[in-house]
Amino acid sequence: MKTNLLDFDLDGLVAWCLAQGEKKFRAVQLFRWIHHKGVSDFAQMSDLAQSLRTKLQASADIVSLPVVSRHDSADGTIKWMFDVGQGNAIETVFIPETDRGTLCISSQAGCAVGCTFCSTGAQGFSRNLTTAEIIAQLWFAERTLRQERGVDERVISNVVMMGMGEPLQNYAALVPALKTMLDDHGYGLSRRRVTVSTSGVVPMMERLGLDCPVALAVSLHAPSDALRDVLVPLNIKYPLTELLQACRDYLDHAPRDFITFEYCMLDGVNDTDIHANALVELVRPRNAEPLPCKFNLIPFNPYPASGLTRSSPERVKAFAAILSEAGIVTTIRKTRGDDIAAACGQLAGEVQDRTDVSGRRAKTIRIHA
Repeated sequence: MKTNLLDFDLDGLVAWCLAQGEKKFRAVQLFRWIHHKGVSDFAQMSDLAQSLRTKLQASADIVSLPVVSRHDSADGTIKWMFDVGQGNAIETVFIPETDRGTLCISSQAGCAVGCTFCSTGAQGFSRNLTTAEIIAQLWFAERTLRQERGVDERVISNVVMMGMGEPLQNYAALVPALKTMLDDHGYGLSRRRVTVSTSGVVPMMERLGLDCPVALAVSLHAPSDALRDVLVPLNIKYPLTELLQACRDYLDHAPRDFITFEYCMLDGVNDTDIHANALVELVRPRNAEPLPCKFNLIPFNPYPASGLTRSSPERVKAFAAILSEAGIVTTIRKTRGDDIAAACGQLAGEVQDRTDVSGRRAKTIRIHA
């Protein structure tokens, strides 16, 4: 069986090349051909010795993911669905803006966290993606977009690990993928332009800060443990006190001097003035130092059977005003790609659920504090 070279960061590729009897600099050349130039045909790698190219053709390949479908939104957003085998498919979204191109990447087929407002979580969980399957989403999208636009310069400037899955529950595959994104011989992305979003896997937040610190976004969605236990079930294991301390600790290593808190606005559930004031007290407690952070308010993107509705624009603005008046930088996320179900919380793909859901996703939310 051939080795898929997308599975390696540069250190991993060096080790693999050395095991093949090749020198370290060959790994650097190969890494640049794969990621910097987007080449998958070893025969085109002109500065590699012919003997090495022959060896590579026999023992290795560069395998992306089969495309199941592609949908283009009226606003320019593109959503790809990729086949990852065994009846599972994942989704990846490209969001073009005037000053950047952002790719939203999946880390798992499905998700085990089961947030009540997320279409991915409603499906359950099948498996973790490999490093190759994570990085293949970037490799394919960058290569495709360059070809379609007829350009040689990089199209994707930002990566957000906000697609299907909880990235920090797939840590072993995530970190090599992040290192490939950051490597100057790979995609050369700034640590500030690569964001990992987590629902709050506290022990792995600490490890990420030590192993590969990038920008961090935390899915908060509630100002109290009682409400967050329902909206984000992981909170039962890692309650807010532990989560906020982990955020403070992460800032010692982070490339940005703040944590981004994602907050999905759910009508009548977590969007009242009481909730907004409770958030202010949470991150700016009277008896402790404020937690450097910004809030990103996300209008809920409905999906069938959620039983939830989006807060009105007026309610979202009033909520944002309370946070802003307290001195907290607050933005309202512009919904992109909702006409192709590519907006935040709508990624579904196709997942063969291996979890025992036992009806847990059918619960009704009745907590309002």
